Amino acid sequence: MYATRTLERFFVKAASQFPVMLLTGARQVGKTTLLQHLREANRTYITFDDPLILDLARRDPPLFMQRYSPPVLIDEIQYAPELLPHIKMEVDRSRKPGLFWLTGSQQFHLMKGVSESLAGRVGIVQLLGLSRRETLGEGRSVVPFLPTPAEIRKRVTTGGKIKLDELYRIVWRGAFPAIALARSADRDLFYSSYVQTYLQRDVRDLSRVGNELTFLRFLRATAARSGRLLNMAELAKDADVAPNTAKNWLSILQASGIVYLLEPYHTNLTKRIVKTQKLYFLDTGLCSWLTEWSSPKTLEAGAMSGAILETWVVSEILKSWWHNGRRAPFYFYRDKDQKEIDLLIVQDGVFHPLEIKKTASPGTEDVRQFATLGKLGLPVGHGGVVCLAPTPLPLTATTTTIPVSAI
Repeated sequence: MYATRTLERFFVKAASQFPVMLLTGARQVGKTTLLQHLREANRTYITFDDPLILDLARRDPPLFMQRYSPPVLIDEIQYAPELLPHIKMEVDRSRKPGLFWLTGSQQFHLMKGVSESLAGRVGIVQLLGLSRRETLGEGRSVVPFLPTPAEIRKRVTTGGKIKLDELYRIVWRGAFPAIALARSADRDLFYSSYVQTYLQRDVRDLSRVGNELTFLRFLRATAARSGRLLNMAELAKDADVAPNTAKNWLSILQASGIVYLLEPYHTNLTKRIVKTQKLYFLDTGLCSWLTEWSSPKTLEAGAMSGAILETWVVSEILKSWWHNGRRAPFYFYRDKDQKEIDLLIVQDGVFHPLEIKKTASPGTEDVRQFATLGKLGLPVGHGGVVCLAPTPLPLTATTTTIPVSAI
């Protein structure tokens, strides 16, 4: 089963401009499936799962390039970085767009020599798991989310209804295509196998992890903090590792597309703004599995209920931007007086504030902190509260209740 991905439009457009396209993202989010769906009949598909092909790429890159001349699709390029200088030479010789399509499960800047080899020649895009809109068959129509009244009305119309139990079923199962598109698939088996593969392959490639059980403990401690301010000292303590080790391992989770760190917004006008990042898992199913919630019902009723909902909303909004090839201009606000705004979307210099609440009846008290932005002299646009309300209703002149079905 193939679900149309929002990223298709942008990828095809970018591939008509760049000689090399690199699609990054975590394992199993559908990178290869997407490019297999888009590739032309004459584009050769190469996977390094075949040890003979991988050995040739590493041992004799010139012969590899002769045998597999462009246009080609090379899966998991990070396993053969020796090819990159030769790809550069071929690009400089041919000077045509769309010669090489590459995928990688690790972020581009961590691959040895890539930046130097392909600077100015490569278009880089990132793929996350399936968005809810993509699972509904609306991948082609998704635009970057902004909480304007017109956009909210449109999204509510196309997003259908979503009840509490169904919402947490989606959150609990997660967005990996193998799980999101197959309700009968064994969720626990999938994530158990996923983590084992992730530990054995990506982590070993990125850093020497001496004790896999210790890293798994760190992974679980990180998942338990999704939707919260990042306190590296506490995280290291709970995982029983040194602070420098925790920092290094967290960078691995970022590099392999497992977590997202949301930056705080701050200006030079005030020193009272908290400058700590906020941590989010990019897949709520993996996060729920690591924190050992056995069912959607126990997750909804448990201590992580609000934080996991916030994690899901942020990741869904993030997908709407990244899958359109756009940088996500996201921040959060928190100051020393504990005034906090969950998400700020900055578009054309205007700040759109969002709160994310597990409630069906938000009130004006949920948006009272939005006034803080005006006091800082920032231009404030329309905002609102993403919640469980069935329909969008005005809270103030510039804020609205936003049903989760609009996400």
